[in-house]
Amino acid sequence: MRIFPAIDLYEGKAVRLYKGDYAQMTVYNDNPLAVARDFAEKGAAQIHLVDLEGAKNGTTPNLDTVCRIKQETGLFCEVGGGIRTMEVIERYCAAGVDRVILGTAAVTGPGFVQAAVERYGRAIAVGVDIRDGFVAVKGWTEQSSVDAFTFCEQMDKLGVQTLICTDISRDGAMQGSNHALYRELSERFSMRIIASGGVSSLEDVQRLAQMNLYGAIIGKAYYTGAVDLREAIEVAK
Repeated sequence: MRIFPAIDLYEGKAVRLYKGDYAQMTVYNDNPLAVARDFAEKGAAQIHLVDLEGAKNGTTPNLDTVCRIKQETGLFCEVGGGIRTMEVIERYCAAGVDRVILGTAAVTGPGFVQAAVERYGRAIAVGVDIRDGFVAVKGWTEQSSVDAFTFCEQMDKLGVQTLICTDISRDGAMQGSNHALYRELSERFSMRIIASGGVSSLEDVQRLAQMNLYGAIIGKAYYTGAVDLREAIEVAK
């Protein structure tokens, strides 16, 4: 299993939200590039980036920061937040980003997902952010009426190869992952599943790895020191 240490970007800074609440934001570092370099020094081969401003309004205000991180670290880079047009996908891919994550656009426009997959293949991932069994959109600020598992089935049929699933109730809460959710996803779908939200201990990492998941995202646990990134990478192997 691959470990994806995460940087959430807001106004060019590395931040974390508590359960997706923008009013409960903690700034951890004014220099996201320095954080990314630390990831690389600790043995990470990939990084998960989210443009939180873009997620809310569909823009790319942190594009330059994403590009610098990719260019200066060389890490496999996946990015999400506000990617709702082919033009934005192309902008990221042209900058060397390895994988882009569609969220809100995947819920509101499945035809867009299909076109993106046909054009970019494995470079397209879909993020499904779950709150109370339904998919949340627009940076988790709105709740849709789309059932989470129905949505996943639809993405699977469209040829999406990588699914990043976040249990919003666990995100940033340091309460452990929703293991039952990820076990069901891994059993029901052939897509590569990346677990996100609540990974807060090496035991969490070990249990997720035993499910043969493709990856797990570590965010707040890294910033608070609850999980040693180097050790997590070893455990995941």
